[in-house]
Amino acid sequence: MKSKIIHPKNWKPAKGYANGILSSNGHLFIGGQIGWDSQQIFNSNTFIGQMEQTLTNIVQVLEEAGGEINNIVRLTWYIKDKKEYLDNQKKIGKIYQKIMGNHYPAMSMLVVNDLIEDAALLEIEATAVISKT
Repeated sequence: MKSKIIHPKNWKPAKGYANGILSSNGHLFIGGQIGWDSQQIFNSNTFIGQMEQTLTNIVQVLEEAGGEINNIVRLTWYIKDKKEYLDNQKKIGKIYQKIMGNHYPAMSMLVVNDLIEDAALLEIEATAVISKT
């Protein structure tokens, strides 16, 4: 099975990882995205701001692969602060719907001690199935 590396054209190059891998059967695996922009700059130090950028990044990788939001079948969230997440659920819901609409794939959320990028407050992985029809 052949696979293709997916990297949005205007993004700074990834080093040591792929933002996405698209298999020949249409399965897209989007590596953990964080709240920095296409040039790997954090424009927000808030959970909500980083969450919005993170979901936007996922959509950009998905679209680069030829997919759309309803192709996402799974999201795995890694968050550093459970209390901050719980205290902001209404805002989180609004931002989620702004970017993802009413599409709710299977999801998992894990609270982690830290992430590789010190400024990152969360990281989200995604899996999508893009139909070849």
